[in-house]
Amino acid sequence: MKKGILAIAGVAVLALIAKKAQQRKAFIKEIFDEYDVKEKTPFGFADRIRSMSDEDYHAMKDKVKAHFSHGCCKTKVAE
Repeated sequence: MKKGILAIAGVAVLALIAKKAQQRKAFIKEIFDEYDVKEKTPFGFADRIRSMSDEDYHAMKDKVKAHFSHGCCKTKVAE
């Protein structure tokens, strides 16, 4: 009975991981489409970043930071 419960829990965890991975992939695809990145490699993305204006770069950086920040790893600033 315990093995069945663990198996069900394992399948549920795998489903959650797959869902999160799909959401991240969709977000990255959205960023590539929005900023007109033709080559879907890190080098193509870096080339596109180099050709962006500072305003576009900061807007994209803020979107990515807002989407991927979790708040669990923030460093504390000494006061």
